[in-house]
This record gives sequence, C-alpha cells and structure tokens, in this order.
Amino acid sequence: MRFVVFGAGGRAGAKVVAEAAGRGHEVTAVVRDPAKYPDLGGERVQVVSGDVTDGDSVARLAAGHDVALQVSARLDVPAEEFYAAASRALVDGLARAGVSRLVALGIGTLLEVSPGVRLIDAPGASAEARAFSLGHAVELEVLAASALDWVVITPPPVFLDAEADRTGKYRFGDGRVPESREGDAAFSYADLAVALVDEAETAGHHRVQVAVSY
Repeated sequence: MRFVVFGAGGRAGAKVVAEAAGRGHEVTAVVRDPAKYPDLGGERVQVVSGDVTDGDSVARLAAGHDVALQVSARLDVPAEEFYAAASRALVDGLARAGVSRLVALGIGTLLEVSPGVRLIDAPGASAEARAFSLGHAVELEVLAASALDWVVITPPPVFLDAEADRTGKYRFGDGRVPESREGDAAFSYADLAVALVDEAETAGHHRVQVAVSY
C-alpha cells in the first residue's frame, strides 16, 4: 500500500513511518522541514515538505496514496487553532486527492470516564491540559461532519514510553478510558505505531474514536 503520514517527524510519526516501511509499504513522510530529519528516510520512504493545515498541500501530497495518517501536533500555536485548521485541510485536501481513508492519532483525555463524561471534563484538569484537549475535540467535530472514512486511535491518558521496544501487542477498546491491569507496562510509541498501521491496513473501525492500550 501507499501511505502518506502527516507529522512524520514526531515521536509517534517516526515510529509509524518505520513500522509501515518495515512491512513493505511505500511511505510519503510529510514534515515541515526535511533538513531537520536526516534519519527519517530510507528504503520505501520519501521525506517531503508539507503543511497539514493547508488544503492545497494536503491534496498535492496525498494524491496517489491509499491511506492518510495524521499524527502531527504543534505546540507553538493554540491547539484549537491548529487542529481545526489541520482537520479542515485534511477533509478538503484528501477529498480532492481521492483518498477516502484517514487514520488519526487522538488524545486520551477525550475518552469517557462515565457515560457522556470525558476525562477532561472531570474535576481537577489543568487549564493547559483542557485547552490542548479541546483542540483535539474540534478535530473530532470536523471529521464527524465530513464524508471521510476516518478513525481516531487514542492511547491511554498517560505519558507514553518513547524508548520501549516494539512488542506488537495491544488491544482496542471503545470510547472509554481503558481499565488498567496489574502489571501492565506504560503503553509505548512503538506499539501505538503497530496499532495505527494495522488499522491503516485493515480498516477495522469507521467514523469513530477508539481507545488502544495493553
């Protein structure tokens, strides 16, 4: 398959690129400045400059691909501004490129702790965490109003392990915070990438946010 990965230079993005290329897929790795990622390329990987918040850029880079993956983030602009612009550009650009499938990375604070109550709505959330989470919430709203075949894969609401080796193990849940089990390790970026690429290959979930955990 041919994957286009927006946000390919981040901790999640680099793992997704490596996982997809390692399975034999052709990967277009989209970053803002390719010069900053000299180790991202390799066989089956083309590193290109692009802007996920620009519909023309998305359309140009996504053309000819089977699936788009959105794992980008910006910390230098308000989250609501970034995710609103990115999701709208993806809806627009992917439609023009003829790419109907989008697999996006979510944030665990938008999972529910009880029916209709997201973790971010529970008492004690910091203003900074709430603002970043609500940016992701805008993304969900934009995608829900679109015709895309999208899915948002959401890891547990904890810091992920960036150094842990790939185990290939994970389980999908639903829209709720997954129950932790005694002895579970911190969820890793490597296994998050496995789940994202598996979903890109198999299209097992449609127009929904689902939790992923051990």
